[in-house]
Amino acid sequence: MTTDLNQTIPLSFTTSEFFQNPYPFYEKLRSIHPIYYGNLLKYPGWYVTGYKEAIAILKDTRFKNRIPLPQTSKKYEQLKNIQNNMMLFKNQPDHKRLRFLVSNEFTPGMAEQLRPYMQETVNDLLQQVQNQKSMDVISDFAFPLASLIIAKILGVPVDERPQFREWAAILVQTIDFTRSRKNLNKGNDITIILRNYFKELIEKRKQSPEEDLISLLIKEEQHGDRLTDEELLATCILLVIAGHETTVNLISNSILALLENPHQMVELNENPSLIENAVEEFLRYESPTQMTSRIASEDIEIDQTTIKKGDQVYILLGAVNRDPNKFADAHLLDITRNPNPHLAFGYGTHFCLGAPLARLEAQIAIQSLLQQMDNLQLASSDLPWRKLVGFRSLNELRIIFD
Repeated sequence: MTTDLNQTIPLSFTTSEFFQNPYPFYEKLRSIHPIYYGNLLKYPGWYVTGYKEAIAILKDTRFKNRIPLPQTSKKYEQLKNIQNNMMLFKNQPDHKRLRFLVSNEFTPGMAEQLRPYMQETVNDLLQQVQNQKSMDVISDFAFPLASLIIAKILGVPVDERPQFREWAAILVQTIDFTRSRKNLNKGNDITIILRNYFKELIEKRKQSPEEDLISLLIKEEQHGDRLTDEELLATCILLVIAGHETTVNLISNSILALLENPHQMVELNENPSLIENAVEEFLRYESPTQMTSRIASEDIEIDQTTIKKGDQVYILLGAVNRDPNKFADAHLLDITRNPNPHLAFGYGTHFCLGAPLARLEAQIAIQSLLQQMDNLQLASSDLPWRKLVGFRSLNELRIIFD
């Protein structure tokens, strides 16, 4: 069970081969054991590549969330304090309380109400590049779309929205397992800027409420309970990160998957009603979030493997969603796949609250691109993947069209 991984697998989380294509590495890991103990990251732990094992861990509340920064760390104080108040890293009963308060306002219905604005924004962005006959899907399309949507939800004034893009790109690196001291320092600085920004905006909304999420969360009260100012700040900053990263990765990874599987693009063009199904398959095939982690609060047995109290557990969602024991032809893109019980948005009590929003943005963005641009092609086969372990994310995706 504790074979030296370096002797068994000639890949690691830090090679360019891994960043280009992690799936052969995941397969080799799973072939040894679906729950494997190793030293691949800074902190040794269990690497989970099996679907049923991942489900068992994600629904077991004895496996706890933890914030990415050590609690004893004196550095990056602002970043650590904000992460401490983020729902993403909370455990019960705090997580249940926070999620209940936020989910009353951040609803699937709210996402659906944004549909006309999403469509209008997508059309505007595509119109801007129509005559250029080329674009970078990320910088020209997916990132500005996500920025504009999340800023509108939070009630950020239009002229202040562009800066959110840079903030989100820096902050996501602070929660990835490849993070460096340099990125943590930058993240801490950005956290201070964002705290000040949202503090001011929250005060404005307290004095003069509008129809945005911040105003609604300020008013939201259930059974005498409401979000504290620190929790509201952390929720706003979490939405800046999650609202960008998952959606941008989903849209760009989906378009790449179609370009690399042209027969599937033809099928989606001929059957636009498949779009919802297709987005679920893109989520499975190139999961925007590739890893989530837990820590065991006591000795726990999963699939005849004893995970000791205090052990780190790394659930490789990108591997789990391609487990051949769960998905037939797991390494093939099939936009008609049904059912498709992927775990791209997590599972159980921590299932992603923003899933309906990300799904809808992706459906509108992908379908509109296919309808409005002809003869879509990759500008280059050399794809610059970001050096992240927890996310499947391109630096850019240049395409050409007629």
